[in-house]
Amino acid sequence: QVQLRAQRQCTSRLVAMFRPDSFRPAPPTHVTTRVALVFLSLLRAASAASPDFCVEFEVETTQGNGSFLVGVHETWAPLGAGHFKELVEANYYDDTRFFRVMPSFMVQFGLSGDPAISAIWSARSIEDEPVKQTNSFGRVTFAMSSSPNSRTTQIFINYQDNRHLDESGFAPFGEVLGRGMEVVREIFDCGEAPNQNWIRAQGNAYLDKEFPNLSKIFTARIADPSDCVQASAMVLSSGAAGSPRAAFTARTLAVLAVVFVHIVAR
Repeated sequence: QVQLRAQRQCTSRLVAMFRPDSFRPAPPTHVTTRVALVFLSLLRAASAASPDFCVEFEVETTQGNGSFLVGVHETWAPLGAGHFKELVEANYYDDTRFFRVMPSFMVQFGLSGDPAISAIWSARSIEDEPVKQTNSFGRVTFAMSSSPNSRTTQIFINYQDNRHLDESGFAPFGEVLGRGMEVVREIFDCGEAPNQNWIRAQGNAYLDKEFPNLSKIFTARIADPSDCVQASAMVLSSGAAGSPRAAFTARTLAVLAVVFVHIVAR
C-alpha cells in the first residue's frame, strides 16, 4: 500500500509536469524516440511476466490455517495450464492431502480423497509438451511417470532449484506467488510414507486413519484478479527477478513509458 501511494504520487507529479499548459515539448528526436522504445520494451516484459490467472489454495499446515496463490502462465505449458484450470473449476483439489513431502526436493499432492473421483480423472491424461521454464524454487509442475503422456492430477511444488527435472520433461506451468512459499514450507513433513496405491483405493479414509497429521487442502479456487496482481508484485521465487522494489520500479517505468510516448507523439 505504501508503494502504491508512492506510485500514485509519482504519477500525479509526472502528469502535472507534462500538462500542455505548463510544458511545450521539443520536437521529437532520435534520443527521445529511442528512450521511449526502451521503456516500451520494459513495459512489454513486465506484462509478459504477469500470470494469466491465479489459484488460491486454502490449506491447513503445521502452523494452522493459511493460504497461498499459484500464478499460472499459459504460455509456459498450455496443456498443463489448461488441465490445471479444468481440475480447479471441478473442485478436484478440495479436501485433499499433501501426501509426499521431501524438504530438500519438493511437496506433492493431487490424489483425490474420493476413490471414485480419482478413478475418473486418472483416465484423463494429457499429452507431454516442451519444457519452456526451469523447475526452480516455487515453480509448480505436473507429476508424471516414465510413460509418455502420463500427466493426470498430481502436482508438485519445487522446494529448491530442481532444474535437473527439465531434461526429463517436467514442464512448469506456474509458480507460487508473493510470500506463499512461507506457507508451503510449513506443510507437514510426511516423507514418502503414505502409499499412493492405498490412497487411490481408499482415499481420505486411509490417510486420515494412518496419517492424521498430514497437511490438507480445504479448497482451491480461481482467485480474484486483483489478488493475483497484488501477489505478483511481490517476490515470486528465489529464482525470479521479482521483488517489491523491482515491481515498484517496473510500474514506475510503465508510467514513464506512457509519458515518453506522449511526448514523441506530439
